[in-house]
Formats: sequence, C-alpha cells, structure tokens
Amino acid sequence: MRTHLTRNGVILGVATLAVGALGAPAQAADPATLSAVILGVGANETQRIVTWYSSADSTQSVQLAPAASVTGGEFPAGAQTFAALGSANIASSGGFNRHATITGLAEHTSYSYRVGSEGNWSPAYTFKTQDFEGDYDFLFYGDPQIGASGNVANDQAGWTDTLNVSLAANPDAELLVSGGDQVETANTEAQWNAFLASDKLRQYPWMATIGNHDVGGKAYEQHLYTPNTDRSGSYYSNGNPASNTSGGNYWYIHKDTLFIDLNSNSYATSQGGGGDAAHVKYVTDVINQHGAEAKWTVLVYHHAIYSAAAHAKDSDAKVRRVDFPKTFSDLGVDLVLQGHDHVYTRSYLIKNGQKANPDEKPGASEVFAGPGGVLYVTSNSASGSKYYDITNPDNTGTSGAGNGADPLNPDNYWYNSVQNQERARSYVKVQVRNDKLVVQNIRSAAAAGQPVGSIVDDVTVRPYHGDNQQIQVNVPTAAPGEFGWTIDGHNGLVDLGTAVETAGEYFAAAGKINPIKVSDSRRSLSPWAISASVGDFVDGEKKFAGSYLGWGPYLATAGAGAVAGADVASGYDDDGKGLSVSRGLGHAEQGHARGSAVLGADLDLKIPGEVEKGNYRTTLTITALSS
Repeated sequence: MRTHLTRNGVILGVATLAVGALGAPAQAADPATLSAVILGVGANETQRIVTWYSSADSTQSVQLAPAASVTGGEFPAGAQTFAALGSANIASSGGFNRHATITGLAEHTSYSYRVGSEGNWSPAYTFKTQDFEGDYDFLFYGDPQIGASGNVANDQAGWTDTLNVSLAANPDAELLVSGGDQVETANTEAQWNAFLASDKLRQYPWMATIGNHDVGGKAYEQHLYTPNTDRSGSYYSNGNPASNTSGGNYWYIHKDTLFIDLNSNSYATSQGGGGDAAHVKYVTDVINQHGAEAKWTVLVYHHAIYSAAAHAKDSDAKVRRVDFPKTFSDLGVDLVLQGHDHVYTRSYLIKNGQKANPDEKPGASEVFAGPGGVLYVTSNSASGSKYYDITNPDNTGTSGAGNGADPLNPDNYWYNSVQNQERARSYVKVQVRNDKLVVQNIRSAAAAGQPVGSIVDDVTVRPYHGDNQQIQVNVPTAAPGEFGWTIDGHNGLVDLGTAVETAGEYFAAAGKINPIKVSDSRRSLSPWAISASVGDFVDGEKKFAGSYLGWGPYLATAGAGAVAGADVASGYDDDGKGLSVSRGLGHAEQGHARGSAVLGADLDLKIPGEVEKGNYRTTLTITALSS
C-alpha cells in the first residue's frame, strides 16, 4: 500500500504545505474566532485534512503531536505544524475558510491537534490511527439534512445521537462516509453549525458527499475540503465552478479500498456541466490509473439509482440508471453507496443494468459476485429529519430504467433484494475483509419492536476472482514481535496460513493450491499438460518477486494417466526463477487411460527479510495444453 515504513519503524514525515494560488492571508490585528472544525479524509491512511472557519484573514495552521506528549493542553516544542490555505467565504457565511493537510501519520498512534496560530489556538482534539494494512470497518450515513424537519435543534439531536450510538458500538471504525445532504439549505450556517456540533466529527475522518440540498451554494466547499479533487466545470451541474454552487469529483485510497466520490447533481449536459458522461470518464480514468493499488472499489454519490421511495421513479434517476451500471460492471466496482431517497434498500447484484443472477433470492444473506456483479445500497436518514414512504412498482420493465416489480417478490422493485422503511434512524456498517465485504443496516433508534443497535439487514458479498486463483500473503514488520499473514481460501483466494521469521534472514510459509480436477474422456487419448506461473506479489507500489514461490506437485486423486510435475524450489534457495516462469503441475502421455485426476501442490514461499510489511497478492495463472 502507501505506507512509509522501514525495518526500524515508521518515518513520520514533516510536511508543510506551501501557500499556493489562493495566496497567503494577511496577518490580522485582532485574534481570529475559530469555529466549524472538522476532520476529513486525506489521500491515504497516512493523511487527514482539517477544515475550519476563521473570523479573520490571518496566517493559520494545524498543530499536531502524539497525544501522549500533550500535557495539560500544552503541545511539546517539537509539535509539527501544517500551514493552512483558504479564502474569503461568501457574504452569507461571513469570515474566511481554512484547510490544512496533515501528512506522515504513523499507524497505531493517538494524535492531538488544534488549529489557529501562536497565542490563538482552538481547543485540542484527538484522533487515532490503526494498522495501515488489513481488515477494517467504516460507517455510512444517509442524509442528515439538518433543518429538513423544520426544527434544527431536533435534527441536530437525532444526528448527534446516531453518531454517538454508532461510534459507541464501533469505536474502531476508521471512516465516516456521507451519503450527501448534510443540511437542508445550502448556505444556512445555522444548519451547518448543527451538523458540525458533535465532537465525533473532529475525532473520526468524514468522507463528504454533495447532495442536492448542499449543491446550491459555496458553504459545502467552504466547510468540507476533500483530497484529489477535480473541480473542473464538467463536474459542476451548471458547468461553472466560479458560481455560487459546489461541485467536483474526488478519490482516495484507504488501506486496500479505492473510494471514488461523484457530484451526481450534474447528470445532463443540458444543465451546463459534463453530466453523466463526464462522471463515467472520470470513474474509468481513476480506476485505470489507481485500481491496481487496491483490492476493493467503492463508489459514493448522492442520487440513488436503485431505491424504493419518493425518488425511485424520478426522471433523473432513470437517466443515471441507464448511464452508470454498465461502466461500473465493466470496471469491476464492488459496492455503490447512495442517499437521497430517505429509505433503506439493498439491491440484488446488478450487472450491466440487469439482475446478474435471476435466481438470487430476496434478502439473501450471502451473495457471490460473478464478473460484473455490483451491489448498490441506499441508506435511510441518519438524523430522522425526513423519511419517504416506499412506493409501488409499475409496469415499465425489469431492467435498465424500468421500475417494474420483482418476479420473486412483487411488492418490491425488480432491482431490490431488500426494502425497509421503519421511519427510524439508522446507519450502514461495512466490514472490509480479505475476501469479503459485510454490509449491515443497523438501527440507531428503536423501531418495529427492536432495540437500538439491532440489525435490519445483513449481507456478505464474496468477490469475483476470475478463472485463475489469487494468492495473498501478509508480510508483517520483522521481529521483534509476532509475524502473521493469512490467505482466505473462499472463492479462489488461497490460504497460505501463518508465516514465521526463520534464522533472522527470511520469512517462510507453506500452503496448498486449490485442487484442480482434470477430466479426459476423448477417444483419441491425446496427451495433456497443466502448467502454472505467478507474477510478482504486489501491494500498491510495494512488491517482491514471484520467483520466491516454489511448489511440490502431487496427485490428490490418481486417474487419467496423470503424472505429477517436478518439484520447483523457491528462488530464495537456489537463485532460480521459482514459479515466476511456467512450471508443470501434471501431465499425461499419449494413450493414457480415460477418466479424471485431481492435481494438487504444496506451496513453499520464502520471502527475503528486507521485504516491507504489507498485504501482498499475486495470481496463479493456469494453462491447459492438449493436442
């Protein structure tokens, strides 16, 4: 991945942002009032972006130190500072906005930070980092839309309670993901203040998404600065970034997940922007450029294309329902998170705008994504400010833009495996694991006779690995400390078990490939051969050679004249090429008996001790030859 590690530990980078085109603010005579502080995601897990408001146009920064070094609110002399950029707010907001990017974070560390300048700092806030590799959880929140009920205080209370409940139950969640519509009225700062009131938004990074209630002003951009953001006119609904509207698309990588966030308010070129065609190109370009750095791809945008309530039949939803799905399927997107319709829905796996597997049952607890299968989830209101009742399907068809009924459950839309409206607050928890995503809709308010924290919906998504077998290895930091790495054997991912450091020189691990059954009933009794090879083991920009993997083929079940291939040593032992070149797994000569055989192989992986910690994968490419 993108961590910066040495065998002696983490290099904590000292990065100060240079003042760019926005210019350096002039030093103000009076101390600035600092407000609306929010912690946001950075470009990867080693970064965070902090955004805030200031009453004065003064030079400011973020100050950062390990929390253990902050005593009595006093930051140590060696605390890092990260210079802020910013500009004047629009007139209705007043004051100025600032943002700074924290870089060089270390894993497993609690940090304290504050914003401002010497002699005029904000209160200190704390966040923690976790392991930069491996499993993690994130939480997805639909439409807080503070002010939608007409009572800002009530909406704030509901939103704050959902944050408290969800994070008390999931204190190690690593990201808070927005479904859009933070507020009801784009430039109403009283609503933004209520949205930002909880300190949880200063402790956990917020992944912002633009909703249709956020887009009509600049307050969204003033409050929520995002990484890798393209603010070209194509990604603004009116095509004009200089107008009093918000827009832009962005992406980032957290651990092994590529997140892409779209401004779905721009969907038709007739509005003035690039519409859905621009988004399709953006997603295609980002995945082509960065998809290989991640194992999962998650898209987030506001306007649900597969939902069940007041917006399910909107004309713009139908447009997106035609424009998006084929590209998402072709690019191997795993999960799409949506808001807007104030109802919970979980789609069937969708491929190219159709149900991927006609036999997938409503409410299935486990689904297997074949090639192109994508899961779409719409989250209900996280604040309770507004709900929409579920609407009825019509006769417009069961694919593409249609809103027809599900043949397996005629009360539901054809595309929805689960539809739920209890008029109670909820959130979605996503567990990201080596070889599965677990998606749960969880009540943050009691409803339907069920308590807070009870589960509305729960599904496990198994990914598609293709016809080959993927092998994954987690290489830990070298001793001291326990070294462990695992491979999940589900759906083709081979489990190599746990490795140990040997003689202080290399890491060793062993396992078995998934057995391969060969059947031959031809009358010609022609010879056949099965061979395989691997590429480099890769984790983002880190890698080690596939030549370090060797094997010992064997016959798990004899038959069809099969003969096991020769043993191949790890290249660590003999400086050879190991399985980095094609090696025979088994073969049969001309005239062999008809029948079947099962071929297996013991894997022998020896990894040089200098290989960096990481979660590495390679693909075992299998070739069958016969005359």
